Amino acid sequence: MAAAAVAEAAHGIDVLVRNIETGRFERSLSGLTAIGAAITAAEIYLEHDRASFGNNMMWIPVVLGPVGFAAGIAGVFSKRAAKTVLPLVSLGIVANGLQGTVLHLRGIAQRPGGLALGKYNFEMGPPVLAPMLMTMVGGMGLLAAILRREGE
Repeated sequence: MAAAAVAEAAHGIDVLVRNIETGRFERSLSGLTAIGAAITAAEIYLEHDRASFGNNMMWIPVVLGPVGFAAGIAGVFSKRAAKTVLPLVSLGIVANGLQGTVLHLRGIAQRPGGLALGKYNFEMGPPVLAPMLMTMVGGMGLLAAILRREGE
């Protein structure tokens, strides 16, 4: 039974590699970028709303989410958009995710006790790893932009 599961997984990896080689994965990754941007932006909105958008910078990832969604959808249907708009927007998303990580670390350091109470403040302060999710979504868009398109 375990051997069958391993064979099934190996077959799935072979299909994925074949899709990358033939260019079919570029469209899929553009679509996944769109979905990831939308879901991540919704989550960011809820979390930043909970913090009452205390810093105007909190609006940037909320706005970038729908822009990333539109760029990802455009990348699914248009090779030109996948090679121009999607990487530009994705680069902005990556930069904002890295900026968010720095801002979240700064927010933890500004809490009472700062980094001296690291364990407590990391748990109760702004989530340090959450902005990296946004960075990963942008990275997917950048990867989609450099992959070969089907039919090339």
